[in-house]
Order: sequence, then structure tokens, then C-alpha cells
Amino acid sequence: MNVNSEDAVRDSYDAAASEYVAHIYDELRHKPLDRRLLDELAEEVSGRGPVCDIGCGPGHVARYLRERGAEVTGVDLSPRLIEEARRLNPGIRFEVGDMRSLEVPDAAFAAVVAFYSLIHFDTDQLREAVRELRRILSPGGVLLASFHRGSERRHVDDLWGVEVNLDFNFFEPDEIKTVLTAEGLAAERITVRTPYIGFEVETERFYVSARRPAEIY
Repeated sequence: MNVNSEDAVRDSYDAAASEYVAHIYDELRHKPLDRRLLDELAEEVSGRGPVCDIGCGPGHVARYLRERGAEVTGVDLSPRLIEEARRLNPGIRFEVGDMRSLEVPDAAFAAVVAFYSLIHFDTDQLREAVRELRRILSPGGVLLASFHRGSERRHVDDLWGVEVNLDFNFFEPDEIKTVLTAEGLAAERITVRTPYIGFEVETERFYVSARRPAEIY
């Protein structure tokens, strides 16, 4: 499976940052399942520690979690998207970073949310990213991630009228479960849904909730 370089992904999202805000920032209003899963996550981690929104884009997921009482930090590869996230969400911490090599202490977060932020990786890079996300999760911590379902690689060179160079990789739930298990996370729930017509690209989606096992002494 081919994959974009880190530079191509960063440059593409930098170029499309303003349009990304215009099209994505309000999307949760139209996505009841996404909201329900985030509500459940916020309730579960309440009082247990902060949440990291990986691939946070303009910060709409971080904002949603913050409004439900979670302490949230957002991380994204794109400096321009981080600028937008800081502008739109004062009071939430946002940092530029590569999810495969984060400047974050071990076990720093009670949960990590990765909504469509693992989809530019091939399988080897995905394993590397999941390994790093496990590292920053506290024992018993939860990863909530979402993906496009399928087996294709879809190349996009125009995003809302902006020239980009992006490959979107689709995965099957069993593939993701295998990667999670290999990297020390236990998949607890997989939820599949059809697209919300008119509010997103019309692909089947799935969400995986996985947990870093608690340490036993």
C-alpha cells in the first residue's frame, strides 16, 4: 500500500486549512453517533485524567470534549490547522506534532481520540503510530479511533478547490483489530455505520474503542 510522505500530508493540510475549517468545524452537529461515542468517552474518563485529540484539525472534537468537562490537548501535523484551532478554541492547548513521535511523557493521557487521523498511513506506519499512542495512554486508558471501511487507496489532488496530494487508505475492522492487538491494545468495541448523506464523503465508517491493559503487580 502506497502512502503520502509526511511533508505531502503537512503541506496539503496547510494549504487547505481555511477550507477545512469552513467544511469540517461544525460537522459534529450532523453526526449523532460521533457525538454519542464522544459523550461516552468524556463520561468514562471524567476525573481520571486528560484526553489527547490526535490529528485534531481545527479543534472541533477537542472543543466538543471540553464542553463536556474533559481536559483536552489537541495535536496535529499541520501548523496552519493548529493556528486555526487556537484561534477558534481559546483556552484549549493545541500543539504541532507527529503522532508517531510525540514529545509527551509516557502514560500522560486517560484517553486518545483519533478521528480519521490514521488514514494516511500504510500498515507499517499505522503500527508505529498505534505503538506511540499506546505509550502515551495511561494503564486502563482508552483509544477511540475512526476509519473509512474498505480495501482501497483513494488519491485526492483537489480538496474543496485547493490543490493537495493526499492518499486516503481504507481499512477493514479486522485489520485494525490485528494492529491494535499486536501493539498491546485490546479492542473492546467496533461500531460500523453508513455515511451521513450530504454531510460527509459517502463512505462506510467504523469506530474502534480499544484499551491499554491495566498493569498488574
